[in-house]
Amino acid sequence: MNAIRIGFWSRIAFFFLVRSGRATAALSIMVITAVAVLIFLSALAVGVKDAMLRNTVGLFSGHITGYNLKNLIMTKDLKIEGVESVLRRFYLQGVISDRDLSLPLVVCGIDSVLEIDQTSLPQKLLEGRYPLAGQREILISRTIADVLGVHTGDTLNFTFRPESRSLVFSVSGIFQSGMDMLDRGIAFIPLNLAFLKKKPWSAAIFIKTGIDQEHVMQIYRQRFPAPARFDSWEVQMPDLKQLIDLEAVSMVIVILLVFGVVAIGIACSFVIFIIRNMREYGILKAMGVTTAEMSLLIVAKVVLMNILACATGLLIGLIAVLAVANLGGIDISRFTSHNQYFSVSGVILPRLTMFSLWAPPATALLFSLLAAFWPAAMVARKKAADILRMV
Repeated sequence: MNAIRIGFWSRIAFFFLVRSGRATAALSIMVITAVAVLIFLSALAVGVKDAMLRNTVGLFSGHITGYNLKNLIMTKDLKIEGVESVLRRFYLQGVISDRDLSLPLVVCGIDSVLEIDQTSLPQKLLEGRYPLAGQREILISRTIADVLGVHTGDTLNFTFRPESRSLVFSVSGIFQSGMDMLDRGIAFIPLNLAFLKKKPWSAAIFIKTGIDQEHVMQIYRQRFPAPARFDSWEVQMPDLKQLIDLEAVSMVIVILLVFGVVAIGIACSFVIFIIRNMREYGILKAMGVTTAEMSLLIVAKVVLMNILACATGLLIGLIAVLAVANLGGIDISRFTSHNQYFSVSGVILPRLTMFSLWAPPATALLFSLLAAFWPAAMVARKKAADILRMV
């Protein structure tokens, strides 16, 4: 069948749709609604992922963590294309004590000014402030403060291991992050203590939205060989990775189920229309229209209707996503007050990706082809004489 014949029957199909304007509109609304809603839901699912990353990765750890970095390596060396910021940190193990009470603890040497600017943890301060540079001050969690029975302004003794070096620190503030790995085992001291600078350091690396972190880590591994090591947030938080993957799989299942139902509805509706207008198809066959051409006419009607409906639904979904994002997103804080993955903010900003924008209309078009098979087969298998006698 040549291109001219395909074009001809496509035009005939278009005129059929225009003539049956009400029926076409009724069926199109079903597809338009499904496409628009699923585009919005897909963008919302991406927004949920972004929110969970902001509330976990953005809280303190960064998207990528570098370990065992030599002192010759500077933060500017790690600031490659796609990297938003790099924070320098030193981790030391030891024991924190107050009178007869003691706890094993990891202290992290930080630059308070940069940490306040680049991370969300300062939003979780309950009292006090970050430790000042040049001062022997320590920022501890409420969990540790409750166990030791201390408050802001009290002093604590910290013994570094394995050096057995002991220093007295004043509690500058108390935080509660909502994440066990921070609340139960880490405290913060100023970065510029002299003995910290002699040790290998760690980096918290924050990358820009949409950047492939695996590509960034590959560059790091080429430039900074062992003993330096770089791990992504997915390695450090496998539970969050699985949760995000599960959400993505769920979204795919929802798209397939919705358009499966829509396709069945379209197929049934077209069968009803064909039965109602069966005389017209019988006349076309009697005039010499081939079975292939008849099937093409029906398939073209279904596909053209879906293309127009998908385009309209895509536009509506796009406008809805942009409108909600520009209005500040959707705040679900009241439903996430005890969820560690939304410990800082419960605001979800829907974000369009290639998948969220094109998966719903592409799936709709695929299912529209499947929906066209039944009515096309129904007409193709009947002879003109049988159709005319039936009518």
